[in-house]
Amino acid sequence: MAKILVIGAAGQLGIELVLALQAKHGVEAVDVSDIRVPSNERVMRSRFMHLDATDEGAVHKVLEEGRYHAVYHLAAMLSATGEKKPIAAWDLNMQSLLNVLEAAKEGWVDRVFWPSSIAVFGPESPKKSVAQEALLDPTTVYGISKQAGEYWCRYYHEKYGVDARSIRYPGLVGHRSAPGGGTTDYAVEIYHAAAEGMPYTCFLRADQALPMMYMDDAVRGTLELMEAPSEAIQVRTSYNLGAMSFTPGEVANSIQQHLPNFQVHCEPDHRQIIAESWPESVDDGAARADWGWEPKVLLPEMTTIMLDALGKKTHAAVH
Repeated sequence: MAKILVIGAAGQLGIELVLALQAKHGVEAVDVSDIRVPSNERVMRSRFMHLDATDEGAVHKVLEEGRYHAVYHLAAMLSATGEKKPIAAWDLNMQSLLNVLEAAKEGWVDRVFWPSSIAVFGPESPKKSVAQEALLDPTTVYGISKQAGEYWCRYYHEKYGVDARSIRYPGLVGHRSAPGGGTTDYAVEIYHAAAEGMPYTCFLRADQALPMMYMDDAVRGTLELMEAPSEAIQVRTSYNLGAMSFTPGEVANSIQQHLPNFQVHCEPDHRQIIAESWPESVDDGAARADWGWEPKVLLPEMTTIMLDALGKKTHAAVH
């Protein structure tokens, strides 16, 4: 049985990926680790290991003993939180990746997945349909660490033959876990407020467009990338991945099609400056050509799914 390890399994993406991997490969095939215990009971059906991803010795011990086919290394400090703790964010985001890449260089891991982000783009990058090879111009420590990480992945592949694969995620929207301190968190929070019958105060401008993706599409794309044959992977930094682009105003309008009395008020804060530096949309032609990427869920359907799922949770909590 090919074993899989998810590092950072307690995070927003980690929880979703673990559940998908369990469904696909079986609970016994998946090990999970984090510095904190995941709150999701279904995630904890798999073997859990407490692991500080910045501890080189601890990471190497786990990976040498585990001899995993694939490691999904997700541990990171996101954009908004990282701006408050820039050195800590750099240390976590970089050292943890290098620990995993070094283990893969030693042959303890066959395949590594590491997430990048649209945060690698910045003010000098194009704003619409940003090309795969567009200028990277990050303005946050999160984006800087993602840019550096992309080049480390390519370096380890070219120099040592490490099979590292990556996706530049847009904002991710899902209902199974809470967002983790990113600039696109509003797109999850707004649905929670609507489902609870509450108004929502958004921290971005009503007309701030950003690339977004429904979580299930992001997870499916990640698994498709990791299952593709090595020779198909032509991009060894990180693939652009696109689905939809929308503004807070457009999300509010989509929700109001279901809940006409839902109210949103926008009070931009420090995250607005970060959002303005990011693109409105990306060109994901390379991912489509190399491994067949195609999004399935767009805004109207996502709104229906989110309100239905969160409404059921709210009803269950009340009763």
